[in-house]
Amino acid sequence: MTDAPAATAADRTLVLLSRVAPVTVVFWVIKVLSTAMGEATSDYLVHTIGPFLGVALGFVLFAVTLSLQLAIPGYSTVRYWAAIVGVSVFGTMVADVAHVGFGIPYWMSALICAVVLAGVFVLWQRTEHTLSIHDITCRRRELFYWAVVLATFALGTALGDLTATTLRWGFLGSGIVFAIAIVLPGLGYRYLGVNAVLAFWASYVLTRPLGASFADWFGVSAARGGLDLGSGWVALVLTAVIIVLVAGSALRSQRRRHDSL
Repeated sequence: MTDAPAATAADRTLVLLSRVAPVTVVFWVIKVLSTAMGEATSDYLVHTIGPFLGVALGFVLFAVTLSLQLAIPGYSTVRYWAAIVGVSVFGTMVADVAHVGFGIPYWMSALICAVVLAGVFVLWQRTEHTLSIHDITCRRRELFYWAVVLATFALGTALGDLTATTLRWGFLGSGIVFAIAIVLPGLGYRYLGVNAVLAFWASYVLTRPLGASFADWFGVSAARGGLDLGSGWVALVLTAVIIVLVAGSALRSQRRRHDSL
């Protein structure tokens, strides 16, 4: 009879020590929106102020937001999601530069990113003996976590572009396919006993091409299969929605932490 209270106390301790966002429905919503926002923002910056300045600005955003996340102890909803946005913008640029700047085919860049991601996972597992995001309670694990996040953004960007352009599914078609695919790991976990960590990271990778595909569909010209709303407007609207959701999430997190003290 004493095991349940002890487990509850341990769970609460992990929540208080964790440096990353808890996995909830809101988490997945903000994550998909942030990937879409990163795609639209990257396209807008590169086409408005030029590739060099655009990538430089994306790197600065990435470096500043991630540095703040790593430097300050404890978990902050605002700081965490700001870092996700920074990684989203710069991660998109990494994959795009590989294709546009160096002429690397999307299938090859996707393969390279997949190998890098697998390598980080293997090193993380061998070093920490866990890949669970519920155990991100120290600096070293957090560094592994953000390395994986960056790799997933680059991989997801390459996958989305591969299906939309190389395979000619179009942005809307790709978005629909990835919308279906992203629920499969969760169903596998619930009904087929798929490992929870594997299911989480599989869905996490798919958030990127899902969000990016719909962002491109809304933003690009009709000649490219989009609605021609403009990447700048898409980025602006998505940023506003993300700010509202993060603010609400921060208030809820603050209340939960207050109640647990």
